[in-house]
Amino acid sequence: MSITKRATAEFIGTFWLVFGGCGSAVLAAGVPNVGIGWLGVAFAFGLTVMTMAYAIGHISGCHLNPAVSVGLLVGGRFDAKDLLPYIIAQVLGGIAAAGVLYLIVSGKSGFSSIGGFAANGYAAHSPGKFNMVSALTAEIVLTFMFLMIILGSTDKRAPAGFAPIAIGLGLTLIHLIGIPVTNLSVNPARSTGPAIFVGGWAVAQLWLFWLAPIVGAAIAGVVYRFFEE
Repeated sequence: MSITKRATAEFIGTFWLVFGGCGSAVLAAGVPNVGIGWLGVAFAFGLTVMTMAYAIGHISGCHLNPAVSVGLLVGGRFDAKDLLPYIIAQVLGGIAAAGVLYLIVSGKSGFSSIGGFAANGYAAHSPGKFNMVSALTAEIVLTFMFLMIILGSTDKRAPAGFAPIAIGLGLTLIHLIGIPVTNLSVNPARSTGPAIFVGGWAVAQLWLFWLAPIVGAAIAGVVYRFFEE
């Protein structure tokens, strides 16, 4: 399939991940009495990946994440010539989703501030006020484990047809662990979209949410090769 079609699928899939995951956090998590809370947000992110894996996995592989693309490249599952188009499509999808979400949020009566807008952060901008070292460690380790789940469940030796479920539940689990630390990224495209609309501190701290996921994913790509035949 052409790179144009695959990149377009990545744009749509990443749009859905950011819109569904961040949208649940911004629109539904804090609603009095009926809000979904962090548990609901974690499941929302997992559901976006699982649904898109079934919808576009056969088209683009359903990376939805620059770190995933890098990890698959290092793990020998992805062609280097497709890396840049995939990353561009993913980042644009994340920005577009944040833009649509902003349009919705700003239409609320009395709207005056975008607030955190589900942006990722550390120190004063961490939900649990965790410092930079904690955030860096969490993002590297959780991305590493996410890529191990992806690489393992999509291995030709793994049971066929179950990878989307494992990957979706894996993303849910790492959100349950990581939301209190950084609002959980493990995905530079997911971090970039909201950060652009928040500006200021979110853009200043964005470097960590590119560096840590890519490092964690690359390490997983190297490690998983140890288990291959």
